[in-house]
Amino acid sequence: MTMKKIGVLVWALLLGGNACAIDGISVEHGHGSSTEMARVGAQWDWEKKWFTENSWLVAGFWEASAGRWDTPVGHGKSFTDVGFTPVFRLQQKSPSIVAPYAEAAVGVHIISPTFVNGTRQFSSVFQFGDHLGAGARFGDRQQFDLGYRFQHLSNAGFSHPNPGINFNQIRLSYHF
Repeated sequence: MTMKKIGVLVWALLLGGNACAIDGISVEHGHGSSTEMARVGAQWDWEKKWFTENSWLVAGFWEASAGRWDTPVGHGKSFTDVGFTPVFRLQQKSPSIVAPYAEAAVGVHIISPTFVNGTRQFSSVFQFGDHLGAGARFGDRQQFDLGYRFQHLSNAGFSHPNPGINFNQIRLSYHF
């Protein structure tokens, strides 16, 4: 089965039916290690919340993303990045007009090809993507979300070379 067919199958499973209705969409832009990146994503909120007895709680969502990395002029390469990540978020229990949050996540990514910016060679297409972030939700229904993420991708030493790559990202989301 080709990667294109696998991608179509995954998206059909994720987007099919009311049980998998999308709760939000996002766009991201970032820079790191002489590489620009842009992604789009979809989020599915978890119904479960933890530590709800105080004014802050922990909640989360699943995030599926697809993006592109571009290297600087002279190398002229583009890369595909597809990821799936559970995101844990510390947020206010009863948000006001602007509701700050902090988040952390570790997910899986597939990148292709594995040679980035002329000097960075990844040994496999499989990568782990972890991030720490902070931001705020706002709007009359808390429907907008603007945040910063620091993300690191690497294969966690499963194969070599494993140079990893870091991104500083700005992310804008809309929640339905």
